[in-house]
Amino acid sequence: MKSIVILGSTGSIGRQTLEVVRLFPDRFKVVGLAAGANLALLREQVAEFHPELVAVNAGRDPSGSIPARTTSMEEMVSHPGVDLVVAAVSGSAGLRPVLAAIEAGRNVALANKEALVMAGGIITARAREKGVRLLPVDSEHSAIWQCLWGEGDPENGCRIARLILTASGGPFRRLSAAEMARVTPEEALRHPTWRMGKKVTIDSATLFNKGMEIIEAHWLFGVPYANIDVVVHPESIIHSMVEFCDGSVKAQMSRPDMRLPIQLALSYPERWSNRLLRCLDFKEIGCLAFESPDLSRFPCLRLARDAGEKGGTFPAVASAADEVAVDLFLSGKLPFTDIARLLEATLGMHRGADNPGIETVLEADAWARETARRLAREPVC
Repeated sequence: MKSIVILGSTGSIGRQTLEVVRLFPDRFKVVGLAAGANLALLREQVAEFHPELVAVNAGRDPSGSIPARTTSMEEMVSHPGVDLVVAAVSGSAGLRPVLAAIEAGRNVALANKEALVMAGGIITARAREKGVRLLPVDSEHSAIWQCLWGEGDPENGCRIARLILTASGGPFRRLSAAEMARVTPEEALRHPTWRMGKKVTIDSATLFNKGMEIIEAHWLFGVPYANIDVVVHPESIIHSMVEFCDGSVKAQMSRPDMRLPIQLALSYPERWSNRLLRCLDFKEIGCLAFESPDLSRFPCLRLARDAGEKGGTFPAVASAADEVAVDLFLSGKLPFTDIARLLEATLGMHRGADNPGIETVLEADAWARETARRLAREPVC
């Protein structure tokens, strides 16, 4: 039995993680749950899974209404006996808890993109030093991880030529730039294939999500940016591919259901049968399509990749500015196409710092948020 902590238990990934846990009650003990504003759902989860610890956003103390000890996420992940931390908190709020889990020697099922984007070098270096596994939950990185099982390491002949990340293309793949300027939040939240939280759904619609995944893949698998490609694959059946030095390509295929990569991160190194996960029917699927992403209509992909290649504090600035822009769009204060303009304007004002420590990364994050909010109030976007 694994003792687990779930950070972001009321979000999309957190809820689906608990669906998996619910199916295997003899394999998991939930030690801690952390949530944001949805205290009603957190109470239901606590009543069902009986964790020892809960964590809630600052200023949202449940005042004893939840029958578990309230603590911080950092203390929760360091609690004695925890085997695995599922990091599913959205945004930069997940960075310090992920680092705390690594420092405590906990394996991390990583669903928080921003932590690796902001501080990938710091996180991966500390994970190596502490002997901690970073188990990818994103479907794309889980696919690459699975393709590499049994291939050994580069010193023993596993030579990766290229990583190929697949993107659904989101709901606006065929819209013109003029049509995208009129997109509403309700339209952007209707993803054609995946069931996700609001932030990642909007990032999927702008393809910024795919740019962040390029940065994540660089750090998780040690592959240069020049050897990481993106291909649009609307059916979302192939979740990513690895091309090896001899021209052979491995692809991981399954239905678009986040419970599969979540379960794999929880069950590793085993695979378990799950009655909720449907198998592929290739006769039903018929054809699979692929195309290049249109960077002129989806500039967020280019901006995120560029930030990753510049390195230093640029990825943290890109991540923070995007959080601000998406929040403004969802609240009706920014047009959809201005997400990219605000991101580009903020990045253009940043001077950057090489080889930053964690405090410098967090300072860059704060600077980017302040700058993006100020720019959004000015007629530059």
